[in-house]
Amino acid sequence: MAVPGAVLIGFQEQGNLGIGYLGSTLTKFGFEVQILDFRQERASILEAIHAAKPELVGFSLIFQYYVPQFRELASYLRGHGVACHFTAGGHFPSLRYQHVLQVVPQLDSIVRFEGEITLLELMQCLAEHRDWHGVEGIAYRDSDQYVANPPRPLIEDLDELPFPVRPLESSLVVLGKKVAPILGSRGCSRDCSFCSIRQFYGQSPGRKVRVRQPAKVVEEMKALYDKKGVSIFLFQDDDFPVWGAFGRRWTGQFIESLRGQGLDGRVIWKISCRCDEVEPELFSRLRDAGLYTVYLGMESGNAAGLRTLNKGETTDQGLRAISILRELGLACMYGFMLFDPSSTIELVRENVAYLRQITADGKVPASFGRMLPYAGTAIELSLAKEGRLRGSVENPEYDFLDRRVNSYLDVLAPLLGHWMDGSNALVNHLNSAWQECWVLRRLFPPLSGQEGYESSLRFLTGRGNDYILNLVEQVGLALQNHAGGIPSLEDVKSETASLSAEILAGRNAFIAKNAEAILDSLQATNFAAAT
Repeated sequence: MAVPGAVLIGFQEQGNLGIGYLGSTLTKFGFEVQILDFRQERASILEAIHAAKPELVGFSLIFQYYVPQFRELASYLRGHGVACHFTAGGHFPSLRYQHVLQVVPQLDSIVRFEGEITLLELMQCLAEHRDWHGVEGIAYRDSDQYVANPPRPLIEDLDELPFPVRPLESSLVVLGKKVAPILGSRGCSRDCSFCSIRQFYGQSPGRKVRVRQPAKVVEEMKALYDKKGVSIFLFQDDDFPVWGAFGRRWTGQFIESLRGQGLDGRVIWKISCRCDEVEPELFSRLRDAGLYTVYLGMESGNAAGLRTLNKGETTDQGLRAISILRELGLACMYGFMLFDPSSTIELVRENVAYLRQITADGKVPASFGRMLPYAGTAIELSLAKEGRLRGSVENPEYDFLDRRVNSYLDVLAPLLGHWMDGSNALVNHLNSAWQECWVLRRLFPPLSGQEGYESSLRFLTGRGNDYILNLVEQVGLALQNHAGGIPSLEDVKSETASLSAEILAGRNAFIAKNAEAILDSLQATNFAAAT
């Protein structure tokens, strides 16, 4: 008799821990699970589903912007004979279940909020041919009505969950070093107006922030290191536990566990945190234990923007955090919203000046975007009340109070495409090159010409930063003064293409020169791990 099973579909660019935990929970209780990348060819997905004959197909839908693509896939599958139960989960379906059920009629249900136990119970009902409509934590369509059952309490002890399954992560590699995402905690205690994390966890009973035991996190890292050769870990916590007295205790135990498992010096890891959590002594200890990159949610370089976004931080705290990380030799990445609902042309100019400060060392590219009004957030509600929210649910827009900024963004956005958007964007080439530099520093012996290569990369990064920030200012001044002088799209494409070519040529020459040394180091590391 065939074992009942599920097919789970979602984006897998850096591995999908949400699907991974769902899959491992189902597997623990005897179900077959197959995980597919949403970006696969539709025919390939269809073939896999027909072969698996699952009781359920689940779609991981985080943001509203992807609803049309998921709807098309669900329609395609239904049109080609897939008749099993369809469900969806993630932030947007959880917060706007009525809309998703309405616009994706192929769905039978939605698994709301934390889904491990809810999906398990749904699967058990389907496998045993029992009525599933009473499962806690789901929403469904009943004739022309939409029903949401009471939300399931949040999982109190995250360590009760089995380690996530990871079938699709072999492609995550930097210079032969395997990469894996991992979680130390779930939830966030802050209440930024633009973020849906608080709303996602806040509508279910239970503690909004839960932290795993440090020893269990390290146990998972050790298993991945030993069994899959993973030596680079990307913590996907919304706010890694470095906050306050608790954070110091937790990180102290984490560091001791890394040493106890013999991972210090063998693995490196990246975290995300707030600017006001960066302290020299603590981050020095974390660096020595393997921390190599810190992602900061900086978001704005002016006081008005920080108030609008409800960050609860100051611009000085952001600069202080950057300074500390520089002094400690840690790589820094950041989130930044050049435009937000409070923006004026003058405030955008302040943001540009701030970006010049945080990118001054030439080790990080200027990267920025506009604030997106995610469904269920406080800022979406505020914009709707003010009559400024426009567009569709799946592609929302908003008007700026300073109407000049609407024109500013309309002119600027196409010019920024080759810098910011897509896998071939210049900023992605720069980030990849710097990622390799930081990995080389921490996991490889010194290479020939390494300092010269990094110096050249800093120069090119600085040149690119100056170009793109000058472009932003130039467009703003032209609109403010009703004067010309805006570069053409072809000019911008030519400049970014030229800079990309220089970056890739320098990177490829450096790697080719040191290919033998890199391979020797990889072989030595693999031999040491095997013995």
